Amino acid sequence: MKLYISDGNPHCIKVLAALELTGGTCDTEVVSHEEKVVPHFTRPVSPALLLPDGQHLFSPNSICQYLFDISGQKATDATNQWLEWEATNLQPAVLQSLHMVALQGKHVEAAAVMKEPLNWLEQSLSKKNTPFLTAEAVSVADVVLWAALFPLLSDSGFDAGELRSVRGWFQQVGGLEACQTAARRVLQGKGVEALKTFLQKHPATQTQRRDSPTNATEAEDGEHVMTVEEIEEAAQIWSEGLKASPAVTERKHPVLPQEGKRNVLLTSALPYVNNVPHLGNIIGCVLSADVFARYGRLRGWNLLFICGTDEYGTATENKAREEGLTPQEICDKYHAVHADIYQWFQIDFDFFGRTTTERQTEIAQDIFWRLHERGFLLEDTVEQLRCESCQRFLADRFVEGECPHCRYPEARGDQCDKCGRLINAVELRVRFETSPQFTETNLEQWLDKSTGSGDWTANARHITHSWLRDGLKPRCITRDLRWGTPVPHEDYKEKVFYVWFDAPIGYLSITANYTDQWEKWWKNPQQVELYNFMAKDNVPFHSVVFPCSLLGAQDNYTLVNHLIATEYLNYEDTKFSKSRGVGVFGDMAKDTGIPSDVWRFYLLYLRPEGQDSAFSWSDMALKNNSELLNNLGNFINRAGMFVSKFFDGCVPEMLLNEDDKRLIAQVRWELKQYIQLLDKVRIRDALKCILNISRHGNQYIQVNEPWKKIKGGDGDRQRAGTVTGLSVNVACLLSVVLEPYMPSVSYTIRHQLQAPPTCVSAMLQNTGTFICTLPAGHSIGTVSPLFQKLENEQIEVLRKRFGGQQTRVETKPSAGAALNASVNVNADPERAKQLTALVAEQVRTHTLTLYTMYCWLLLQISPSDLTLLLCCRDTYVK
Repeated sequence: MKLYISDGNPHCIKVLAALELTGGTCDTEVVSHEEKVVPHFTRPVSPALLLPDGQHLFSPNSICQYLFDISGQKATDATNQWLEWEATNLQPAVLQSLHMVALQGKHVEAAAVMKEPLNWLEQSLSKKNTPFLTAEAVSVADVVLWAALFPLLSDSGFDAGELRSVRGWFQQVGGLEACQTAARRVLQGKGVEALKTFLQKHPATQTQRRDSPTNATEAEDGEHVMTVEEIEEAAQIWSEGLKASPAVTERKHPVLPQEGKRNVLLTSALPYVNNVPHLGNIIGCVLSADVFARYGRLRGWNLLFICGTDEYGTATENKAREEGLTPQEICDKYHAVHADIYQWFQIDFDFFGRTTTERQTEIAQDIFWRLHERGFLLEDTVEQLRCESCQRFLADRFVEGECPHCRYPEARGDQCDKCGRLINAVELRVRFETSPQFTETNLEQWLDKSTGSGDWTANARHITHSWLRDGLKPRCITRDLRWGTPVPHEDYKEKVFYVWFDAPIGYLSITANYTDQWEKWWKNPQQVELYNFMAKDNVPFHSVVFPCSLLGAQDNYTLVNHLIATEYLNYEDTKFSKSRGVGVFGDMAKDTGIPSDVWRFYLLYLRPEGQDSAFSWSDMALKNNSELLNNLGNFINRAGMFVSKFFDGCVPEMLLNEDDKRLIAQVRWELKQYIQLLDKVRIRDALKCILNISRHGNQYIQVNEPWKKIKGGDGDRQRAGTVTGLSVNVACLLSVVLEPYMPSVSYTIRHQLQAPPTCVSAMLQNTGTFICTLPAGHSIGTVSPLFQKLENEQIEVLRKRFGGQQTRVETKPSAGAALNASVNVNADPERAKQLTALVAEQVRTHTLTLYTMYCWLLLQISPSDLTLLLCCRDTYVK
């Protein structure tokens, strides 16, 4: 092995410490920042590790993990989680802070940027009972995090605060001789000064957070401190009220790009038609996209939001076989199910289509021929797993086993859901030749431009670059199936296109079914911005596979500018499972009696933006009762009731004092933050701005006590009127900013307040202007409560209902015992015994692998028997 490092590169501290700590032996060569050591990369990267097989690793964290792996210290789920957090959360903040400290001398601002990740690390460490991050001994996670923080925390001018747990852990790791040696070799005793050359050649991405302020007007707790100028300006603008605002225009179809407007094409990942989406599917794709689509329309953008069901492939064939229907009947049935669920969740598509259409066939085959004619398709043979008893090839997604890269035990046969790497279902470590240089070079150039100018989530960037780090590999685009888009080549007429080549083309065909002028959206990159919304497991297909197809077709296609990916949403302390009855699925949410707006609010409140999150019934009740009922609903209801009760339903005259002006300035600042965050698709953080506005309002009412002052003299009554009038105007603003999140509640508030239609455009179609939209004399309607309390008894009933009924096996039994334990739960004992014996005989006589075992279960038994045995699979896998 050979390790390439460069002087003054902070990433090299990690790999040198890992090399020394694990006792690894390899040659080390110092290269310049401009020197290219990875052959297929168009830009220089270091550190880089040349492996014995000629492959290169050039992600510092991957190099460290590799060195620990070969030393026998295997990665765990805990270390992997820490490495992911370091790459996506800590590292961007560290690099931005290093730029501030080393190049600008801004130590205070740098400390503000680091406040959030350091506080989070402090909280995590304070809860641990081990000296290191994951165990009693130092791990790769300790080395990586320590090395990332070392240049900052060892700088005397950088004040990170007390952080006792962080300081103790940092000193303990830093006391290791391997870490001290690595730091001395890279920094050469110069501290952050040694990093200047590296930092000048690697600009930092400026990521401003609400709780990581970058100016001196932020208080220690993150609260914005108002200047006198800000307060006076905000009050002046507010008092001017509604002027000539853009008229509210009704959406007319088809929506087409327009000259002089911001034209936004927005897609949500196409859900598989063979299943019912659960809450994680909904927040990861369609709900997040809907929030941004609604927001964009409020901002006056010319926006088209499309989605549809992904209907081809083996999953559909198997579902049809299970239900005794044809694939087309399955598609028709579940397309309607999906459409109904999304309608209940108030997902406002411009068009919700499907992929089983003539337009899909035409466009997919056209792209295929263009790739074929330009030499970007290679002919090759690929081994497949086959079940001889049913005479069928197994679909990649139905093959499960251990990932050869990250050792995730439940990786599927086409891609690991944990690390995102491609997997061959038969030869898991197979290597292919490098794909054509033209496509790879063009992809890198496009990616550099798109990720540099667009809003890509951190995980989307990380996953994409991890795919590129070893060079692109050919990927099979045909399958031996019947249900799919036919391959229009004489030699492959019995095959169909692989779903991940075919499915993303569905965006184009669905748009083509919406309007015959679809090319104005999809072949118009000069005028159109494309946003893709998805969960992280879909990222590489949208950032590499699909763009490669469009680039290779060379037909001026619109490529993604902004790729927005969420992490995973889990259910309580486990995963969603339809077969085991665990979790809330889209068709069940309505049966709970909880309004769809409340579901939307809670899912968006815990949206897994930076890391996985978990749905919790107790937490949902807590957030409903505290944030919606006691905070938001309480404020809006009080403001409206005061107008009705004290002033006969008419907004009173408002004479502003300094406290009133300060509230206006605070609300205006939150509104600006809301717009800045949503412009960057930080949906969860923007929701916090809404709740902050409501908190400011509640505090304002509580301090001024209008219910008391209304009983006093003329001065007190005037004061009560000002407080009431200003509060109801804040409530009107809340109705505007709530619309993307809770559309029905938003409409209800505006209806109760009889708010003018232009209030939305007046406050959102610029940089954020809080104005008086309900002037003195304005009559409001009937005010009533917006939310209901979720009682503990109700929540317990729902938790039991959606918690699944399957008995858990506490010990690790043999395969036969596991089958018996699983089958006997809710089955006829005699029939379960027969099926268990049949499965055992099949395993013994045919020495079936896990994969063919699963295929046999799916394809050979009747639907009723399959239902009976569904629970066998997971237990048998374990």
